[in-house]
Amino acid sequence: MPTSMASWRALVLSLALAIAVCPGKTLAQESPGGPSAKPQVAFTVLIGRWVRKEGGYVISVKAIDTNGRLDASYANPYVWPFHAAEVTRDGENLKLFFELRAGGYSGSTYTLSYDAASDQLTGVFYQAVAKQKFDVTFLRAR
Repeated sequence: MPTSMASWRALVLSLALAIAVCPGKTLAQESPGGPSAKPQVAFTVLIGRWVRKEGGYVISVKAIDTNGRLDASYANPYVWPFHAAEVTRDGENLKLFFELRAGGYSGSTYTLSYDAASDQLTGVFYQAVAKQKFDVTFLRAR
């Protein structure tokens, strides 16, 4: 703790300079990665109904646990449960993986990414029975 008047003035000057350089920003407001780091998108942004542009198929995400497992289903038009449904974080991006093992889709998968700017899911559908891959986009149902 400063004991002399000169030390107090130096401390006050340092604080004033820090406030002038970063107006309106406190240390508590900094993000964990520093001032330029973007906040991470929460997994919960994925909850809802997603309709595939190419055909009207629907992925419904009802809930997400802390490990990234999704409570989700698929409709075409019958509702099928996913054998596997999960979300992982790849840097700032959310990556989703879904696997079907019912209704003629045995082994078929969706590998998708969430685009926060457009609020879309984009990626690839692998139709295991036909051994074909399709580029797909899912839009949030409003």
